[in-house]
Amino acid sequence: MNIEKALDILKEAGYKYTDKRESILTFFEQEDRYRTAKDLLDYMEARYEGISFDTIYRNLNLFDELEILESTELDGEKLYQISCADHHHHHFICRTCGVTQEIDLCPMDEIVKKLKNFIIEDHKFEIYGLCPVCH
Repeated sequence: MNIEKALDILKEAGYKYTDKRESILTFFEQEDRYRTAKDLLDYMEARYEGISFDTIYRNLNLFDELEILESTELDGEKLYQISCADHHHHHFICRTCGVTQEIDLCPMDEIVKKLKNFIIEDHKFEIYGLCPVCH
């Protein structure tokens, strides 16, 4: 997702454009990997003196809810990245640097066959390890 599309989603949902929101989106667009709220705070403090963790978390939660960002949890900490595609896929996530690799294969194709009498409402599949650079 690019910044313009993300700002359109915000506008359509009734939220205002702000410089801080655009800066948050710029951070994630440049990073193109999972990052923490602390990483974002460090980036934003250099641009907006006195910005609070509350502002960071409020916007991260909003962007996650609007599917502008994707989130995952790793070692008890929530991480975010800009939504990378508008098709169904999964990720390999490096535990060290947060880089992701798309996986187009979905294990649910086989699992659904085993759960014939169940209603599956959603799923999430992620593989964690080390990328070639961190290995």
